[in-house]
Formats: sequence, C-alpha cells, structure tokens
Amino acid sequence: MPTDGTALGVDVGGTFTDLAAWDGSVLRSGKTSSTSDQSEGVVEGAGAVLDNTAISRLLHGTTVATNALLERKGARTALVTTTGFVDVIEIGRQDRPALYDPMADRPVPLASRELRFGVGGRVDAAGVEIERPEDLHGLVDRVAQSRPESVAISLLYAYAAPAQERAVAASLAEALGDIPISLSSEVAPEFREFERTSTTVLNAYLEPGTGRYLRALRERITKAGIAREVLVMRSSGGLMDVVAAARLPAAVLLSGPAGGVVASAELGRALGYGRLVSFDMGGTSTDVCRIEGGRPEVSYQRAIDGYPCRMPAVAVHTVGAGGGSRAWIDPGGAMRVGPQSAGAHPGPACYGRGGLEPTVTDADLVIGRLSPATLLAGSVRLDLEAARRALAGLGERLGINEHTTALGVIDVVEAHMERAVRTVSVEEGADPRAAVLVAFGGAGGMHATALARRLEMTGVVIPPYAGVFSAVGLLLSPPRSDIAQGVLMTEGDRIDEVVTSVSVRAREQMVAEAGQPPLEVRTLVDVRYRGQSHETTVSYQPGEGWAVLADRFHETHRERNGFARPGDPIEAVAVRAEANGEPVMRWSDLPEIVPAGTARRGSRTVMTAHGPQEAVVWWRPGLAVGAEVVGPAIIEEPEATAFISQGERAKVHPSGALEVAW
Repeated sequence: MPTDGTALGVDVGGTFTDLAAWDGSVLRSGKTSSTSDQSEGVVEGAGAVLDNTAISRLLHGTTVATNALLERKGARTALVTTTGFVDVIEIGRQDRPALYDPMADRPVPLASRELRFGVGGRVDAAGVEIERPEDLHGLVDRVAQSRPESVAISLLYAYAAPAQERAVAASLAEALGDIPISLSSEVAPEFREFERTSTTVLNAYLEPGTGRYLRALRERITKAGIAREVLVMRSSGGLMDVVAAARLPAAVLLSGPAGGVVASAELGRALGYGRLVSFDMGGTSTDVCRIEGGRPEVSYQRAIDGYPCRMPAVAVHTVGAGGGSRAWIDPGGAMRVGPQSAGAHPGPACYGRGGLEPTVTDADLVIGRLSPATLLAGSVRLDLEAARRALAGLGERLGINEHTTALGVIDVVEAHMERAVRTVSVEEGADPRAAVLVAFGGAGGMHATALARRLEMTGVVIPPYAGVFSAVGLLLSPPRSDIAQGVLMTEGDRIDEVVTSVSVRAREQMVAEAGQPPLEVRTLVDVRYRGQSHETTVSYQPGEGWAVLADRFHETHRERNGFARPGDPIEAVAVRAEANGEPVMRWSDLPEIVPAGTARRGSRTVMTAHGPQEAVVWWRPGLAVGAEVVGPAIIEEPEATAFISQGERAKVHPSGALEVAW
C-alpha cells in the first residue's frame, strides 16, 4: 500500500493512545492519554505528533467494538432464523464455562427471547430448496413491532444457499429503512448453526455503535484536514476500509492487539528468529501471541467474553495484568493483582489524578524501576509519595512494608503473565524454551526478562519504538481480505475448484476495497477426522492434491494434539483465503539508528528480591549499534522503560532492537 504522503498509525488502548507517523524516510512517534470518545484522543494525538501536517492515510487500531461488547452497550438486536431454531444461541453446546463450578453460567444471549423470530422455508445441506419461505408479511410486521436497532438473519444451511436469507433481508429492509441487517451467509458462511448464528448476532449487536464511531471518526478526521482516507485494523492482522469495517464490526473485535503482533512478526523475520512470543504489556492488560516462521498464529474460532466468533483473528491471549492493574486482598487474605484497572482516569495513584488504590505502575515507581522525573505520555508527572501511600496502605493490611508490598505486587503480576505465555505455548504443544520473547508496550520492558527466565526462554528482544510498537505495527500491516466458505468434502471430491473460487473472491474483494491487487493469496482448508468434533486448519494450494492435504493434516494434528491416525478417513469442512497487499512501510525501510544525546544518565537504587542494587541509567536514543549494557541497569526512552537485572546483558542490534541474554 504505497503512500504518496505521510501515513499515521493510531492504536487506542485503555490508558494511552499510541501514534506513529511515517513519511517515507522518517518515523515520528508519540503518546497521549486515551479519551472516553476515542476519536478525541486520535485527533488530539495526531495534531501533537504531526504538528498539523496533513497525511494521506490514517491507520486505526480500535477497541470500540470490544468495549461495547464487554460493557454490553450494543444495539437492541432481533434475530430471524429458521422455525425451530430460535433458541439455538441460548442452548449452545454441552460444554460449560467452568467444569467444576455449578454457579458459572453462559453469558446472556445478545438477542433476547422476545426478539427472536422463526421463518418457514428450508434448503438441504447441498443447498437445494425443499420448502419455499412462507409469506413474509407477517414476519416483517412482527419484527418491525419489536422496534429493533439491528437485525441478524441466520437461516439453516444459508452457508450453502444464501438466496433465502437475501429474500428475507430484502423484505425487512423495505419495512425497516436504515436499520442495519447482518446475514450469516455474508458474516460467517460456515457450518455449525450455533457458532454461525452467534457470530451473526454479535456483528448485528455491534454494527450500529461501531458504525457510528467509525463514520464520526472519518468525518472528524476529514474536517480537521488530518487525512483523506481511514483504514481499520482487522483482528486477523491486516487493514480494511473504514466503510467495510463499519458493516463488519465482528472482524475488528481484536483490532487493538493485532498491530503489535504484526510488528513482532516483522521484527522477528528481520532478526532471523523462527519462534517468537509477542508480549505487549500496556496500562490495562497484557496480550501475548505465538509466532512461528514469521507468521502469527491465527485462530478461526474463539470466544469473545463467552460469545463464539467465527472470524479469523491473531491468536492473542489477554490477561488483566497491565501497569494500571490494581492490587488488592481477597477474602482469604491473599494478594491479588487485576483484572480491575485504574484506567487513564483516575489512573494509578502516582498519576496524581485522585486514584488511591495501588497498581503495578505504583510498585515499579516505588522500587525504583521508574523515575519520579519520568513524564508518561509526555505529560503525566509521577507522584512518588502518592504511590508510597497507596502501597503502604495495602502493606499495612498484610503486615509488611511498602517495598516488600511493591515486590509482591510485581511477583504476582509476573505470575499472571507467565500463565498467559504458557497458554499460547505449552498448552498448544509448543516449547517456550525454544522461543524469544518480544517485549513492548509502556511496561513490557520492565518485566520481560523476569518472565522469560521463569519460562527458560532463549532471550528477550525489546524493539525500537517499544512504547508505541502497536502503532508502528499498523504501518507494517498490509491491506487484507479474509474469505471463508463452508464445505463437506472427502477424498475424490473436487476441492481444487472451491479453493480456486474462494481465492478469486478474496482477490476481487481486495481490489474492490483497497484499490490494488494482492501481493499474496494464501489458501487454507479446515480438516478433521470423520466424526471428529473439531478441525485443524492447514495450508493448501490448488493442484497439490488430496494426498498432500492429508499428510499435512496428520502432521499438524500430531504437533497440536500429540497423536495422528493416518489410516482414518478425513474430511474438509471449510476453505479459506487470505489476500494480503502492500503495506505502507516494511521493516527494512526504517533508517539506521543514529545516536542522539548522552547515553549514560547516572544511576539509582532499585529494590530487588535480593536487596537494594545500584542500577546504571541509560538513555536508549544515545546508545550506538553494538553497545552493550550490563545489568543491573535501567534503559529509558521517550515512551517506555526497560529493566535489565543482574547477570543480564543487552546489546544494540543494527535494527535498533535490544537483544537481551543471560
């Protein structure tokens, strides 16, 4: 996606909004506090970073759809489905949220019982109509009288034969006017009635609010003269047109974390690392994702706050463990950290905005990893005494002093993050000891080496622009189209025809949305053993043949599940295509680092589990390529801080990345 001017990546987090601008030769970056209306922070931050310079494209990672779901602030949604299936989203599957907790329950359906409507008419699994739809006038009247703000339509076998869904949608659109309508044959054209319906309802629930935000953002950006075009980050790690994102909010539910994962993969390729785990520790949460062979792990089904979503997404695992995560004592007297966060307002106690409860940031400040002179986001001055008071109050209840309390807070939050990394590695059959941890986010570098050493990982890489790395990832992300088609095929069926067709559709969609042909179209097939209840996604190109597909499936199944059954019959249940275009910037485009300023900035005492230690303070922009920093040390930069413990050493790579070993 070459640009004829400056492109701006803006990633909105729960505490800070990160910005990175690229004009073809120079990368500028900045941070600002997030605002309740995310577009306000975007415009304010853009003005500060760009100094009122107009840009050609704004690339946006947003949590608007995620927040609307988590806070249950979506639209009043009606569901139209085949008669007899109106309760499928409530019945769900036989699995339970917590196997041994009888009080745990599934989340309340996003389309309530009185807003679910059945319609006659059926097709069979092959897409052949066996019963025509009933007269739709009665259905339209009932839906209209329920006063929905959005409508989801999910008819039986619509993934194979979408004509009936389109007919119902046309009748409803005529009566309901501008109310958005989501069709399962467009949102998630795959089999499994529950998951397909859930994804369609999810999209409908989020479409009005997300659409309003994205349209308002585009209007605001245009009026301010900031940009001519707005693209939004997909959950799958690519960019889509803002108009398409407004219609398909289910595709941007994990828009926020995806940018950092893309950037980690690009950096890993540049450094020659085959296996990485990206580790993004921000103010509200920590996001981790495994990256193999330069490609982030992508999931094609996941639950978002308990709701199944059949949209491709980078396989990020998120825990409520960020710099703003609150420390508290549970009824049993144990210290806990998170998932509640102090957010941006009032923020941690040390922000001086009225926050009273201790957080991870307060703990890092009290033990000396952060300096009281630090200006977070360029404007937030830290109040050491306020942090001490907050931690002393917690410590008094535990019978320990403020420094011991702070170290306890850090130990607990690092244990949370360790479990998160195990979730995306050990629990998926990948050995973390063979991986490098790529640590970024404002707080990532302060906890990365302790986390990596707990897991016996190979080392840590702290990228340049670590504090705004997710925004940099938006500049590195290509425009992308994702297409899926449900099938049911066994050996001898003509799978190449479907794979080719889906590939062509992905290519056409990219041309229509991005105005450019893709550089790459990758095709995949979901395969399972006959009768198996889950499938495994493997790559496949037309012409490779069923035998190649089978061998690839058996090998991947063995890696993921520990066994394979090569003699058993297999079947394909879905075909997928990922089309990727040209990004605004590639990692190789970044200029070589040029040291600026004095590298060594004195020292300060840092409290550790082994007692107080004197740590040399370094200014990262002043470090030259090849420079080595030996711990204990603190490495500061404009938007982030890293802590190098005793026995560790960090070396500056020509890319500007810090490679940490021990």
